[in-house]
Amino acid sequence: MLAQTTYEPYTFTTLAGGGGFNSPDQPGTAARFDIINGLAADSAGNIYVADTFNHAIRKVTPNGVVTILAGLPGTFGSADGTGSDARFYYPAKVAVDSTGNVYVTDDQNSTIRKVTPEGVVTTLAGLAGHPGSANGTNSTARFNSPDGVAVDGAGNLYVAEPGNSTIRKLTPVGTNWVVTTIAGLAGVTGSANGTNSAARFSFPQGLAIDDAGNLYVADSDNYTVRKVAPIGTNWVVTTIAGRAGTFGNVDGTNSAARFNGSAGLAVDGATNIYVADTDGHVIRQVTPIGTNWVVTTLAGSAGNPGSVDGTGNEARFNAPYGVAADRAGNIYVTDTFNNVIRKLALVGTNWTVTTLAGLGGNHGSTEGSGSNARFNGPSSVAVDNAGNVYVADQINHTVRKVTSAGEATTLAGLAGYAGSQNGTGTVARFNRPEGVAVDGAGNVYVGEYFNGTLRKVTSAGVVTTLAAGLGSPYGVAVDGATNIYVADSEGYTIRKVTRFGSVTTLAGSVGLSGNLDGIGGAARFNYPTGVAVDGATNIYVADTWNHSIRKVTPARVVTTIAGQAGSSGSADGMANEARFNHPSGIAVDLTGNLYVADAYNNTIRKLTPSGSNWVVTTLGGMVGQLGTADGAGSAARFSNPNGVAVDSSGNLYVADFYFSTIRKGYPPPMFRNSEINLGQFRSTLTGPPGQSVVVEASSDLLTWLPIRTNTFGAGALNFSDPQNGVSLNRFYRTRLP
Repeated sequence: MLAQTTYEPYTFTTLAGGGGFNSPDQPGTAARFDIINGLAADSAGNIYVADTFNHAIRKVTPNGVVTILAGLPGTFGSADGTGSDARFYYPAKVAVDSTGNVYVTDDQNSTIRKVTPEGVVTTLAGLAGHPGSANGTNSTARFNSPDGVAVDGAGNLYVAEPGNSTIRKLTPVGTNWVVTTIAGLAGVTGSANGTNSAARFSFPQGLAIDDAGNLYVADSDNYTVRKVAPIGTNWVVTTIAGRAGTFGNVDGTNSAARFNGSAGLAVDGATNIYVADTDGHVIRQVTPIGTNWVVTTLAGSAGNPGSVDGTGNEARFNAPYGVAADRAGNIYVTDTFNNVIRKLALVGTNWTVTTLAGLGGNHGSTEGSGSNARFNGPSSVAVDNAGNVYVADQINHTVRKVTSAGEATTLAGLAGYAGSQNGTGTVARFNRPEGVAVDGAGNVYVGEYFNGTLRKVTSAGVVTTLAAGLGSPYGVAVDGATNIYVADSEGYTIRKVTRFGSVTTLAGSVGLSGNLDGIGGAARFNYPTGVAVDGATNIYVADTWNHSIRKVTPARVVTTIAGQAGSSGSADGMANEARFNHPSGIAVDLTGNLYVADAYNNTIRKLTPSGSNWVVTTLGGMVGQLGTADGAGSAARFSNPNGVAVDSSGNLYVADFYFSTIRKGYPPPMFRNSEINLGQFRSTLTGPPGQSVVVEASSDLLTWLPIRTNTFGAGALNFSDPQNGVSLNRFYRTRLP
């Protein structure tokens, strides 16, 4: 017997990892940022930063003094206003004009904002909460996750839109802003060069403009740098460096060069282009030589993340996203997962890297107990029957193990070294492990995003490749027959891999995104990242970019059970009345309840079956409030939770991505294994460690009398009622003191 006695929020604690940030205004390395993205430099050497997960725009002086220009750290919204009265929702990139106005791509609001030097914020174009691709004037225009932004000398704005795979232009006409699409076709990805809408992009992010009005684009999912040149009234797109569909870290000329998921880009007065090669953890330069473009690496070591200042390849970065160049030839970088601003200065022929502002975070790869352990962007968790938790430590390129006591070790892979090698322990190599699942024998299955493979890791740390050619595997689940289910995120499909390595596609069609329910290949997904499988072999999918939860039956019938495609939010409720915001991880318990890591809401959600419907509730975290605080229900804080797992006792485990911690959630006090023995009621009480609980009894469900108060320790409490025979009926419940 297992029953939740009353509805109470889950209590979350930190099992392992030492995350934690705040955001005070401080000089230099005493300042704090929270997943910073874009930055821009003005003529006086001030740096403006999109402090993305603080929902704020910061200013950094040449001396490293950090202040908040607009927004209120930790509180999101879409309000115009001055200073801390304004609200942003995950601002992505910034640009600054000659008079000190800052332009912001407000990603989750799908709007373009302006911040004056005095901190006055207005919305120029787009309508908050209404993504789309429509051209038009002011709020009649629509954007979809706008990212890179640039401003020319005439005050025109240019925006790279990863959600639409287009480049947009905002032209000031009097007091209005007219939005047009100058390159690419909304909703259609590709890599074709061409003129205007004949060109194709794939998740363009970084954007910069030179003195001649040419645009340069970091076309991140194509792994290329593109040029968009104004020719008369047209815009002609060419690829100047990298090769579409082929990633890497190779220096070279034109298409011989290789990039690895570049997110940021800047250009100086000599038309040298600087690229934040995000997944390569390096800063690159693209130099025009005649009609060619030559790519070199200025700083960092490809595939080796870290936070070291130094010269050239001695320096280390961790997922740099934004880059800017000042008039003196210095380069500034948002070292995103380190939460610092770095400066690159040319000394002789070498580039020297220093930290301008920010203290950095508690990321790393240290083994140890509890908060002494370090992770780096954990993206997924799985739990075995003994309570051991397995972690896809994504940015470390390792698979970690955390015992029930919080002791963290590395099961396979070597921190900071990406690769594809099979072997035992630290000899093996992974390349961005995203999903993990564990079977009854203790074997761990790992979905590798960049290698496109499914790997198997035994309990002894022996790594083999079970299946290859899976596209972009993200979430992984395993059933009782050791069939493995994989969410192929960029392939928009759900795959099945047998224990012998045979691969089939269960649902969706490779390369075709959408939100259609249907059977098998007729169904459509949009960047699915999480999968779970129940005892009846129903598969549940966190369909991330559709903001919905899907179900795939054994007959391959796909239905949407909660949320609504294209409509993000945070509402609890029944089925399609509920709203999610980039749900990433999903798990299913023994009784068929689902648990979801609702990443952009920073919450943990539960889906309870009710007849043919599903009821969605929130178990922990608060929408718009990012952090690492332990606590019950809305008092807990998460930081882009990516993965969730549930054990046989109903405890939850969360991969809390940005602050690199593993969290554990305890359900409210429960009676377990209840029985009548020799006329006496006996049960086992479980609950959060340190939580006091009052057990009450009643004979009529009207009058309740306390009969016991206890505090949970590390284990369960045994409970019996010596007065069980005082009446014919006897009911029990728990409550907090």
